[in-house]
Amino acid sequence: MFLKILSISFILAGFFFFTTATLGLLRFPDFYSRLHATGKGDTLAVLLSLIGLAIYHGFSLTSFKIIFIAVFYFMAQPTATHAIARAALRCGVKPWAKGEKRR
Repeated sequence: MFLKILSISFILAGFFFFTTATLGLLRFPDFYSRLHATGKGDTLAVLLSLIGLAIYHGFSLTSFKIIFIAVFYFMAQPTATHAIARAALRCGVKPWAKGEKRR
């Protein structure tokens, strides 16, 4: 019973971070701020959700696969976010400055 409550709490925490990342995507003024919000929020949300799923499945091969996916995502997602931001900067996407309109 305790493990089910723990896994549900991890999954709900992941849902919370997905929701806040989505709000950041809708609320922030420019590309880089939005990318930062979704990059950080989604990474943490996926990790928490996958840890919750691994706890729910107990000690099994499925849990090992879920943890492997979480580790891979933890390394790949920030790298992809950085590559997207760097490509945008090279293509001339300007960061938002105070006093400008939202883009």
